[in-house]
Order: sequence, then C-alpha cells, then structure tokens
Amino acid sequence: MGKTIAIVNQKGGVAKTTTSINLAAAFAMMKRNVLLIDLDPQGNATVGSGIDKNTITSAIQHILINEMDISSAIVKTTGNYDVLPTNHELIIAEVQLLQMTQRESRLKQALAPIVNAYDYILIDCPPSLNILTVNALTAADSVLIPIQCEYFALEGLTGLLNTIEQVQTTINPTLYIEGLLRTMYDGRNRLALDVSAQLLQHFPGRVYRTVIPRNVRLAEAPSHGMSIFEYDEKSQGAVAYLTLAGEMLQRVDEAKKIGEVA
Repeated sequence: MGKTIAIVNQKGGVAKTTTSINLAAAFAMMKRNVLLIDLDPQGNATVGSGIDKNTITSAIQHILINEMDISSAIVKTTGNYDVLPTNHELIIAEVQLLQMTQRESRLKQALAPIVNAYDYILIDCPPSLNILTVNALTAADSVLIPIQCEYFALEGLTGLLNTIEQVQTTINPTLYIEGLLRTMYDGRNRLALDVSAQLLQHFPGRVYRTVIPRNVRLAEAPSHGMSIFEYDEKSQGAVAYLTLAGEMLQRVDEAKKIGEVA
C-alpha cells in the first residue's frame, strides 16, 4: 500500500516546490512509483516537471469538481515520475469547492481508485492554509514540512501545527508529521545554526538529519523544466535530495522492524 505525503508550509519561499519535485525524482531513481500532485494555483511544480501549464486541458481542478476521471489527467515526465498538473484555473475550482458538500474530502475521494498504484503520492500544497491545503491534509497519511532556518520560521510553524491538529481532531485522526526538513541551509550563518538548534530541541526525532543546502543549481533547474538530477546530478542539491529519500526509506524500514518485534 502506498503512502500519501502532503508537503506543506503556509510561508512561501521555503523550497516547498523544489522539495516536491526533487523528492519525487529521487524516489523514482530508487525504483519507486511516484505521483506528484500540483495543488498550488501557481503551477510551479507542473512547470518545474517540464509541463507547459498554459496548454494543459486535464488538470487537478477538473478532478476536484468531478469533471473528469483522475487517470485521464495524469502526465508522465522525463524524470520517471507522474504528475497531476495544474494552472491558474485552480483558483476558480477553489471557489467552487467552498460551495460543495464534503469539500474537505474531494481530493481523498478522487485518489481512492489509484492510491495503491503508487509507492508514494506527494502533494505540493499552496503557501496558505486554505481549502486546498485542508484537502491535502485530509487525503494525506503524513505531512512533510520544509523550513528555512530564519527568524520567522518557528512562529509560522506554530500556526501550521495548530491546523494539522485541527484536521487530526475533526477529519483525519491518523495524520502524522513525517518530518521537518531544513532547507536553503547555510552552516556558516549564525542565525541558521540557532534556528536549527531550536528545531532539534523542540521537535526531537522529527527533524531529518539531511539538510538541503543553498545551491545555485537547485534554483536554476525548475526554469529548465527539470529535476536537479536531470539538470546536474553531481551538484550538492542532487546529493542532498537523494540522501533525504534514502533517510525516509530507512525510517520506513525501521518502523517495519519495530512493528515485527512488537
């Protein structure tokens, strides 16, 4: 059975989409079947995966409002992972969602026929806590939170954790935090070191050992419609995301062993 992970942070510019694209590509390199869902009206994960968002006629917005079957909207990429794309029309669907019954569960219902066809379904969420993000949290098994180690990081994290707790209480009781990922990290920066230390102190066992460094090649890759592995597989960014995928798979293996012992 596959795992659905929502990649969430209501603060923009924290490498959320970069993480979504490159984690999908890293899992694909490890021979996992992966679907990346672009749930952000900006469509950056769509473009960053090499898909022209201005020409797509089948997208996540059509799925959410029951205009078409989910399998007809999935696109194959050169990075060997699948994408459920979007564009600015998702904003219109978001408004329509607010008028619909079971609006928080639309994505979960849509994914039901295909969820077991993938090892991982990654959801790139918008940088806000709106109905689209709630749909992602309702559909997800877990949440991965990218965090830039800067002054306002912990303050924004509090609001997100409160939202996750509300979803756990009302809609999705089995939702859990997959992990906190330090992104755009510069170990020479004193503030980055301080925020990193606070994260490790306040969230023991939840912060990934892997950190994603500030890396020019990571920033350049999306403009070419490529993952970092297609653009520059030897870069620091590529090594970091491959290491992250390995760490996540190792956690799964460790959890299975604990379950077998228990």
